[in-house]
Amino acid sequence: MDLNLLTALDALLQEGSVTRAADQLGTSPAAMSRKLASLRRIVGDPLLVRAGQQMVPTDRALELRTEVRALIERTEAILTSTRGLDVASLNRTFTVQASDALLAALAAPLISRTRSQAPAVGVTFIPESVEDTPALRQGSVDLELGVLDHLDPETHTEPLARVPMVATARHDHPLFDAPINARRFADADHIGISRTGKRHGPIDTALGKLGLRRNIAAVVPSHTSAMMLARTTDLVCLTIATGNLPDAVTALGLRTFPIPLNVPPIEIGMAWHPRHDTDTAHRWFRDQVRTTIGGQT
Repeated sequence: MDLNLLTALDALLQEGSVTRAADQLGTSPAAMSRKLASLRRIVGDPLLVRAGQQMVPTDRALELRTEVRALIERTEAILTSTRGLDVASLNRTFTVQASDALLAALAAPLISRTRSQAPAVGVTFIPESVEDTPALRQGSVDLELGVLDHLDPETHTEPLARVPMVATARHDHPLFDAPINARRFADADHIGISRTGKRHGPIDTALGKLGLRRNIAAVVPSHTSAMMLARTTDLVCLTIATGNLPDAVTALGLRTFPIPLNVPPIEIGMAWHPRHDTDTAHRWFRDQVRTTIGGQT
């Protein structure tokens, strides 16, 4: 099979459009249409079919999309793995999925570090909303950072840091009027943090072992929104103790205090698809993330 047809198939399956696939490969829509016709004959499937003003993939096309993308990236890695990486001229954008709390600690130093070595490298950060999707497998995410407990079986992972949790409240909260023990902590009204609306977590488990229960007055989807809510209410929220947290807490008029419970630290890890193992640029980027997180936690 002509490898150019494989490249065309990858573009068609990723774009779902003859015109956009032609633009991606720098060819004409007519030439791309001819390649689509050839691919349909080889595969024995229409691959893309008309649905109103759009084209949609067939079931067979959906089956092929991930495999073809992985094959293309593997081929590119094989052809480039023998060459040393010229970091200074690297022109690439890496997509990273991370929580807002981790992003707040990581984004600025990571961008500074990567751009000092590779000025043309960019980083796109996307939220945790994609973490229950096959984004790594499909190639729409290069790295996932955070608590890694929901990954596809082939995904490669690496532990990066153990980060303690701390509690946060506005600076003049009544909790600070006396020593904060487990009971006073439980008696305060709390903000739950969950993008799926969960109201129970490790804190509640630890309190339950002491016969205590906290009141979750509100549940918000991110650490940032929790801290913004805590600064103007008597509610207490939790966050991870990253390197830049003291500055953020002070700027928002908040104070942190240790959680008066036996709660294990958060395990922060890095995950990527095995198709990137031999990609020298991806390895370099993983090194930058590893070093940056090591300096922030």
